[in-house]
Amino acid sequence: MTRVLLVDDDDAIRTVVAHALRRAGHEVRTAATLAELGRELASHPPDVLLTDVVLPDGDGIDHVARVLATRPDLPVIVLSARNTLTTAVRATEAGAYDYLPKPFDLDTLTRTVAAALARRGGAADEAQVADDDPSLPLIGRSPAMQDVYRVIARVVSNDLTVLVSGESGTGKELVARAIHDLGARRAAPFVPINMAAIPRDLIEAELFGHERGAFTGAAQRTAGRFEQAAGGTLFLDEIGDMPIEAQTRLLRVLQSGEFTTVGGARTIRADVRIVAATNRDLRQAVAGGQFREDLYYRLDVVPIALPPLRERRGDVAELARHFLDRAVTEGLPRKTLEGEAVAVLEAHDWPGNVRELENLMRRLAALSRDDRIGAGELRATIGRGNGDAVDAAPDPGIEAAVRAMIERLARQEPRALDDGSLYARIIGEVERPLIEAMLARHGGNQLRAARAIGLNRNTLRKRLDMLGIDVGVRGGGMIDA
Repeated sequence: MTRVLLVDDDDAIRTVVAHALRRAGHEVRTAATLAELGRELASHPPDVLLTDVVLPDGDGIDHVARVLATRPDLPVIVLSARNTLTTAVRATEAGAYDYLPKPFDLDTLTRTVAAALARRGGAADEAQVADDDPSLPLIGRSPAMQDVYRVIARVVSNDLTVLVSGESGTGKELVARAIHDLGARRAAPFVPINMAAIPRDLIEAELFGHERGAFTGAAQRTAGRFEQAAGGTLFLDEIGDMPIEAQTRLLRVLQSGEFTTVGGARTIRADVRIVAATNRDLRQAVAGGQFREDLYYRLDVVPIALPPLRERRGDVAELARHFLDRAVTEGLPRKTLEGEAVAVLEAHDWPGNVRELENLMRRLAALSRDDRIGAGELRATIGRGNGDAVDAAPDPGIEAAVRAMIERLARQEPRALDDGSLYARIIGEVERPLIEAMLARHGGNQLRAARAIGLNRNTLRKRLDMLGIDVGVRGGGMIDA
């Protein structure tokens, strides 16, 4: 019979957990303090140790490293009601086998104990993160966020590639920054790059840098994001929007660990950790031919799926209060939420997720006349339309136009629906009217039109030449500045 030592100062928890473990076939001894833990370790050495964090005579996680110094083979499972990312990371860094946030399911607990017994071992490291560190950005005690914390805690001590997925506004960059800030590369740069915001013809130069004269306008050598992030973390945001040709080169870098600048010949070592993020279903993109399957598997080594806010409503109140507190540090007046207002927040679906909630709280902090925000004011503010919310429904006019294009191609060129060119064809048909409309809107000013579209001026000029758009006619005269 395996021996389990349970340390918790709550009589009820000790009784319930001990009963569940005994029913699963384990011999269970209990302790309420660290002093009792020490005596039990000496007199009845356990096969598994379960310990709470906050105990009457000290911190359970701090004690884990001391226990493992003499019993490195002892699996330790940390139980805690302080369900923060910091707790999960401290437990992992101290050498704990696992971390279970309270309240936990007893079946989950017994399965975790069985798994710990099957995989004894583990070395202790000194904890490096102080509990409740206010600089840590991720907030939430829901079961869904606890799963995210567990994965983060397990990857901060290695360089495995991480792929963070989730809807817009769920906090994917916050996860990437947490992995960097808590890992061994924390002293080196964290460099983000948004693939959706870079013109297709410049993305390789942005990633890998370029030499002087590599292309028109390249007046000097410029380091790319891989070089800028040397020794640190490179965060590839919106990786699903990366052009297929650039995906090929990124794959080669991930495979070889080396790259060359655009126009260069010298090989440079890619000493970076890669964290990628997407709000798209990459498996669907692979099936549709928009994303390389081999690159997907290179990136999806450790997947982290961030839940939308509507699936963790229990975190909404804590997040809202955090954002109101942060507004005070930005010079805005302090506001608090009435109980009914919290209920309104928790009932909202939050299509823009955490980002929508953050901006709503900042708006209320700035504009609310009262110190306490009531349910009526909150409903009115949300009802006026939160400009940061994401409208999930496509515009019916655009949807109808795209369907009409597909139907026309099906009639005129049936093979176009099967030869992998459909995406380029549809985008090509949309591009011309988009550029013409923005030039007309800005009176032919190419610089302003380019900024509105999200291109640089040189790229817009190339697209104008390629599409044969007469700026003098369509845009009301060429205005270049």
